[in-house]
Amino acid sequence: MENFKICAFGVVFSLFLSFQFPDHFGVGAANVETSPNGLEAWGFIDVRPGAHMFWWLLKSQNRVNDPNKPWPIILWLHGGPGASGTGIGNFLEIGPFDANLMPRNSTWLKKADLLFVDSPVGVGYSYVDDIGLLTKTDSQAVSDLTTLLREVFRSNVTNLANRTLYIIGESYGARLAVSLGLSILNATQAKSLPVQLKGVTLGSSWISPEDSVLSSGPLLQTFSRIDEIGLEKVNSMANQIKEKIGESNFAGAADLYMPLQDVIRNNSNSVDIYNLLRDSMDSTVSTTALIFLNNTMNGAIKKKLRLPNNISWVGASVPVFSNMSTDFMKPRIDE
Repeated sequence: MENFKICAFGVVFSLFLSFQFPDHFGVGAANVETSPNGLEAWGFIDVRPGAHMFWWLLKSQNRVNDPNKPWPIILWLHGGPGASGTGIGNFLEIGPFDANLMPRNSTWLKKADLLFVDSPVGVGYSYVDDIGLLTKTDSQAVSDLTTLLREVFRSNVTNLANRTLYIIGESYGARLAVSLGLSILNATQAKSLPVQLKGVTLGSSWISPEDSVLSSGPLLQTFSRIDEIGLEKVNSMANQIKEKIGESNFAGAADLYMPLQDVIRNNSNSVDIYNLLRDSMDSTVSTTALIFLNNTMNGAIKKKLRLPNNISWVGASVPVFSNMSTDFMKPRIDE
């Protein structure tokens, strides 16, 4: 069940609601950059003509070469759809440095190599040559990711062939993680992707939108964030969404999702939708971190990665979210 850390765009993301179309430059499977110490690799993959997806691999200094216990790779898939894994997932959640580029005391890099991607194309450093090339469905997003993984794991520079892989997805990324796992299994059976998929982990998964919206009101009341009147209003809106989903009117259901959040905020003292123990107005720490992250990704990190001037990092993309809105409310529990 969704624990209310749902995949909508919060107010704090308003800083990044932009979209740019840089001129095309030479990218592809062969365009792999590495750090001087060999612990990082990154690049763009042309997942489709005119669609360029960015990836960034961090290798752990703690790696132990034990044939009986292969050192894992974690593929991190961020939510949204349309939030950046290389930025938000890396610097604000599990990577070795925070948004100020200060070392983080706790990082998953101590236990595994980390592979971040900016997916779907159009978010983070990933971009498309034309807005018509933005991803429109989950299946297309998964196909793009599979294409990227195929090239990254076959690269002689990354040396990842036949390594152990775990997929970990957050929110909408968890939704895609399930389908991607199935796609990877098919690709490995076809011997087109040299990797050993060992597991898929879902966090705050957006795989049953109907259950998530229907549980919002009761959950908020349990934590005393809304009263009976507020519960009635939230449930009324949630049931309208349920009705649209039942009619397979997924676009109509998606159109009601943001109004549902407005109803929740208006009846809960503006609860923080990412942490129901806080009010959104108290989220100054998160807002400050996102401001620093935007400056970092378009400043020091962009320079470090030697990215062209006409590439800009986009933390959260409204066009990406809008293009996938039809699939946003479709269930994925059968997979």
